[in-house]
Amino acid sequence: MTATAAAPAVTWSEDALRLNAVCPYYTMFPLDFPLQQLAAYPSASRVLDPFCGRGTTLYAARLAGLPSVGIDINPVAAAIAQAKLVSVTAGAVVRLAKRILEDGLGGEAPQGEFWLWCYEKETLRQISTLREKLLELETPTAAMLRAIMLGILHGPQNKGLPSYLSNQMPRTYASKPAYAVKFWKKRDMTPVHVPVLDVIERRARRLLKATPLPRGGKVYLGDSVQTLNKLRQRFDLVVTSPPYYGMRTYVADQWLRSWFLGGPPEVPYGTHGQIARQPSQDAFIKALADVWAAAAHSCHPKARLAIRFGALPSARTDPEQMLVASLNEAKAGWVVKDVSQAGTPAKRARQAEQFGKAGSAIGEIDLVAELLDCPTGR
Repeated sequence: MTATAAAPAVTWSEDALRLNAVCPYYTMFPLDFPLQQLAAYPSASRVLDPFCGRGTTLYAARLAGLPSVGIDINPVAAAIAQAKLVSVTAGAVVRLAKRILEDGLGGEAPQGEFWLWCYEKETLRQISTLREKLLELETPTAAMLRAIMLGILHGPQNKGLPSYLSNQMPRTYASKPAYAVKFWKKRDMTPVHVPVLDVIERRARRLLKATPLPRGGKVYLGDSVQTLNKLRQRFDLVVTSPPYYGMRTYVADQWLRSWFLGGPPEVPYGTHGQIARQPSQDAFIKALADVWAAAAHSCHPKARLAIRFGALPSARTDPEQMLVASLNEAKAGWVVKDVSQAGTPAKRARQAEQFGKAGSAIGEIDLVAELLDCPTGR
């Protein structure tokens, strides 16, 4: 199938778009995709993303003046997405961070070779203090400070004022400890002291300079099907991008951010709860179908479903065939209307050139379906 291009999205100022970049996330899709879908379906009144990741769809809905709901099983994704929905000032974020640090350094800093090479001692103590206190706070200001900390926790070293707290690392994912230490030792790259509060203040003032008005919404941490079965809201537009079949590194790649959110100070290699962990393509299709069925039961008739989907080069799958099969398997009333090529990402270093070559590019598709039949038996 071939589709015509979606209607062009409204042009937003650079300042209004900055909050969407509060924390880089390895599997993010561009903001243009949900904005185009919103522009193409102006009758939408509430937006859903059952695989919300870092909340790009939710932020697009906020820009468009619509409430939204996002669901993700990854705590890092949910924490980043939650910040896209709150409305706080940079001053409030800085005051909270300053108050936490002035109350006295607390929180036990992790021990081991990686931590000695990743962070300067005082910087790590401040990070650990903020971590411990933020685990207890659930205010909008805490949600924003938490997301900002996730975004500055690791990244490249600058020649000027520091933008990140760690020794040289990628921004989108955390390198594994043994590899990172080997990298730093080989280049004699020792961590330098970074004033945490200064970096927080610079980042907060940049991100929150001109945020759009809040429009309501919520991010749920958990399984999409179980969460959708409990929701009372109804949606007109679903915009999402499921994990690609065989992609099992979401948790491991974000291990350092997971630690900041209360996880262990080492890499968790398990894949529990991840939809992409399915042992076969048929099982993966069935798992996706369950989500599309649950989404249909939470949607009004004539609702639209827009999906961006791709494939890992090593998985040997056909993204379109797999996606269409999952919608058919759902038996929920979704009828495919359009399928188009989203294009292949340009060859570039994926913000990780410090650690070697980027992986293979992935061709992606955009699929649009319509809910023709009213689902029954919720």
